[in-house]
Amino acid sequence: MYVCICNGITDHEIRQAAEAGCDSMAELTMRTGAGSCCGSCVDMASELLEETRAARALPLPVLRQAA
Repeated sequence: MYVCICNGITDHEIRQAAEAGCDSMAELTMRTGAGSCCGSCVDMASELLEETRAARALPLPVLRQAA
């Protein structure tokens, strides 16, 4: 799904950036452009970034149990 309509950034691209080590909304904006125009996507982009970072931080045994 498109999160940032202004720059055509999808949830997949935001998750990829988070998996690659993106740690903040400012860094996400620099990497992808999300949130750099009208700003209406910032809340959703921040949420996706946090969710992905939190999932990445879980220990592997917990991830195996969830699957």
